[in-house]
Amino acid sequence: MNQRKHIIVIGAGAAGMIAAGEAARRGARVTLLEKNNKTGVKILMSGGTRCNITHDTDARGITEVFGHARRFLQPSVGRFSPTDVVQMFNKLGVATKIESTGKVFPESNRAVEVRDALHQDMIQAGVDLRLNCGVTDLRIAESGSGETNHWEVVTETETLACDVVIVTAGGQSWPGCGTTGDAYAWLRKLGHKIVQTRPALVPLVGGTDWMRALSGITLDDCVATVRTKTNTGEIQTGKKAVLIQRRSSLLLTHFGLSGPAAMDVSGSMTAASRIDQVHLEVDVLPNESEAEVENWFTNRSGNDGRRRVSSIVAGVMPQRLADSIVAASDSDCHVSDLPAKNRRRLVSCLKRLPVPITGTRGFAKAEVTAGGVKLAEVNPSTMESRLQKNLYIAGEVLDVDGWIGGYNFQAAFSTGHAAAVAATSE
Repeated sequence: MNQRKHIIVIGAGAAGMIAAGEAARRGARVTLLEKNNKTGVKILMSGGTRCNITHDTDARGITEVFGHARRFLQPSVGRFSPTDVVQMFNKLGVATKIESTGKVFPESNRAVEVRDALHQDMIQAGVDLRLNCGVTDLRIAESGSGETNHWEVVTETETLACDVVIVTAGGQSWPGCGTTGDAYAWLRKLGHKIVQTRPALVPLVGGTDWMRALSGITLDDCVATVRTKTNTGEIQTGKKAVLIQRRSSLLLTHFGLSGPAAMDVSGSMTAASRIDQVHLEVDVLPNESEAEVENWFTNRSGNDGRRRVSSIVAGVMPQRLADSIVAASDSDCHVSDLPAKNRRRLVSCLKRLPVPITGTRGFAKAEVTAGGVKLAEVNPSTMESRLQKNLYIAGEVLDVDGWIGGYNFQAAFSTGHAAAVAATSE
């Protein structure tokens, strides 16, 4: 370890504060630059200001939800796992709790407690924090012999020299927090490819008139499935046609859909060249098979036959939603009067409700950014650039995005930690 090594960390979010604090504890002289007037702005807003710091699972359980980035994250998450994150916060005085969904939150339900713990820990470690210090450029400084000597980080007021740079400047999600994709231009100029960015974990715009009229209704348990379409617009069937399937809660809104199920599948939808090339359907009764649901409406004798279809459906979901689905399938009648074709249409709506999607709420409402620095150009064990020595890249600026549930914060903590360990090693 070279205790005289000077490291500049760009971006004081989850990855940046972890990286800065760990590097300082390992003997480096660390300067942390943040364009905002405070640290951890996205931490403060996350989880409805509660901050879901990680998920109650092991390292494999974290990486499995990151799709193409799964293997890339295995080394860093394996070395700094959800258990390590929880233990770290506990040592910093933040008691944690596990909710029924597996999400891990601070016991206080206060995101500010998480941010303050990370902030105070890195300051105590000796980090030189500079707020209101936006970076405008990152470049290599060369000696007279042409050999790389150090890095130069250009801010709005000065140029800072250092031995190592750790870029944790974030992506483009929630740009009101200052994450406006600044680092992409610097890294592209240094030779890195930036995979096309797009919103992920973002509310979906669309639905039908009756769906939007039910704004505020939550389906506590449903399955959202995204399927591919053919070139002629036909919905493809079979397992190979399923891009993603998520079981969770879903919120109907005045603009379309929100809630974990919708947001978890949103990244797969924005990955399509056009959003109308994929199809979203929702199983509103995931605990019942299609045959079981159809059986509810086939007994046409006695009292069963005299029951209204809407009253049966209302027994398993909110009345207004039941009425709307029944009306949409033209099944608002007594069971004994329900034609077979209408029954099949109703069952299809309950098990495969089609939801037309026209777009998303964009980066302004997205919780994470999909796309970013191409993973093949970064060492997954160290987070060091494969193109530029002594340049490390961690957090959301990388092409990694996972589900709702603390997974993305875990990835930020793990990659930031890995970068710090490697940057301070001989």
